[in-house]
Formats: sequence, C-alpha cells, structure tokens
Amino acid sequence: MQNKVVHTLARAMQELGAPTVRFDFRGVGASAGTYDDGAGEARDALAAVRWARAHWDCDGLWLAGFSFGAAIALNVATEASPVALVTVAPPVKRVAITLTARPACPWLIVQGDADDLVRAEDVEQWASGFTPPPRMAKLTGAEHFFHGRLGDLRSAVIEFLREPGG
Repeated sequence: MQNKVVHTLARAMQELGAPTVRFDFRGVGASAGTYDDGAGEARDALAAVRWARAHWDCDGLWLAGFSFGAAIALNVATEASPVALVTVAPPVKRVAITLTARPACPWLIVQGDADDLVRAEDVEQWASGFTPPPRMAKLTGAEHFFHGRLGDLRSAVIEFLREPGG
C-alpha cells in the first residue's frame, strides 16, 4: 500500500478526480491473514471493489495494480468489470495469471525495458496474444520500481485515462 509505484498510480487517478483505494493484501503490513497463492488475494481485491462501489455509489471504476497487484487485477478483471484497467509490470512468468479472455475495457500495460524482475519481452509476447492487444507504454531505461521514472509512469497513466473510454 505504501509502495511508491502504487502511490503514483493512486495519485495519478486522484489528479483526474477519481477517489482511490489502496490496500495491503492479506498478510502484508498490518493486514490479517496469510499469503494464499493469489486466490485469497483475488477475494481481497474483489472485496475492495465492492466496498468502493458501495462507498462512492458508483458502478464504474478504474482498476490498477503493480507487479503482484497487476496479476491480481488481471485475475479479477472479468468479475470486477472495470471501465479501464492499468497493469504495471505484470509478472507474466512469475505469478499465475488466470485471465483467459481479454478484458472488455480499455487496458494499459506500463513496462520498463530495464526491469530485471519482469522482462519486457515476456510481457510484450504475452500481451500480443490478446485481440486487440492492450496498449503498451514501454519506458526506456525504467527498471521494476521505476526509480527516477515515476513522473513518466504518472504521465502514461494520466494520458491513457483521459482518453475517451479510458
């Protein structure tokens, strides 16, 4: 929840006027529970989606996640039905992603080409299997935590979400 990439995603959305929810998955920080190999974490994400929709009395939402959170966002995208999806450094070869069909909403992947944990080539190859493929914002020289590139990450997300349908 306090990760600088997650914080940057939330701030970008807030700049566009959207209320945001950041949360720790089970067993992280002060949250209850223990790691559940993605299944329980997907339930956590869907609970946060239900809470946000009820709290702000809205149907539409933007769903975003970074790294493991991106995998979880992808795994719940069909059920959550976001109006836009932003996944940053989705760990396509490190975490089980159960997404079987492309989400119906506009979808942005932000990936650094110098990421030593999530290879840009792996993400690009995986994403190319969807029709239409998601939009890819590949940041030259950016590594996994976007050190020195958070402004570029923010700009890519804001540009995407400002577009019609985003």
